[in-house]
Amino acid sequence: MERVWVVRSLMFVPGHRQRMIERALGRGEFGSNELDVALLDLEDGVPAAAKAEARTLVGAALVSGRPNGPARFVRVNRVGTVEHAEDVVAVRTAGVDGVVLPKVEAPAEVWQAVEEFPGTPLVPSIESAKGLLAAAGIAAVDGVVALLFGAEDFALDLGLSARREGEAADLAYARSAVAIAAAASDRLALDGIWPDLEDREGLRRDALGARRMGYAGKSCIHPDQIETINEVFSPSPSEVEHARRVVATFDRATAKGLGAVALEGKLLDAPIVERARRTIRLHDAIARK
Repeated sequence: MERVWVVRSLMFVPGHRQRMIERALGRGEFGSNELDVALLDLEDGVPAAAKAEARTLVGAALVSGRPNGPARFVRVNRVGTVEHAEDVVAVRTAGVDGVVLPKVEAPAEVWQAVEEFPGTPLVPSIESAKGLLAAAGIAAVDGVVALLFGAEDFALDLGLSARREGEAADLAYARSAVAIAAAASDRLALDGIWPDLEDREGLRRDALGARRMGYAGKSCIHPDQIETINEVFSPSPSEVEHARRVVATFDRATAKGLGAVALEGKLLDAPIVERARRTIRLHDAIARK
């Protein structure tokens, strides 16, 4: 049976902030059982002077008890840096569920990480024009389970202004290209953050746009964003009900040996039926969480 990854929401958690780590893992007042992935950060979210402390805290969190709560991913520093080599020593443990590789621009970087984290799911982050052009090859490396789009660093690489609006906010071409590159190797696509914490409607619109492009989930920077992201990337009750009717209608027709199948006047061909089955599988996987 196809494995269904439930990775709707990924929250960046600064690795040097112990209280935030505890809350994200569900042991504090936040109790983040609805968060799918706690993304413990050793890279941009940690000041240079606090990198060593972050490695210690994140390493301890990975080997701690595992109550009901989110998966534990770690964003390490960029492959090839001194910080990355030290990260590998700190987080190469059975307690890590996945590793995010930032600013990846070539498949060779991912192959190195495959050797450093054997058997660990890898999520390369596409954050530059060069990385985007290499995204298909990056996604194809064995061990990669998803591509993450780093919108803010990508905007920096393009020379966009600090306040992104219109086309600069949507980055439609780049986001679609990452989703297509991921799909070409049967990987998930995970969207970048929505930086305006007060604009919840903007977050919803941005997340909906990503889902319509083929993204399976979205990263975030604050617990208040999790509920909206989970809602957007979960099949709605009406979607699930329609998917079940599509599958049931198709299966009945197939059992009768009918060649052409229609529901409510619309032809049900194989791609439509398979999308309906995927909707049901995702719904069931979320219900099991």
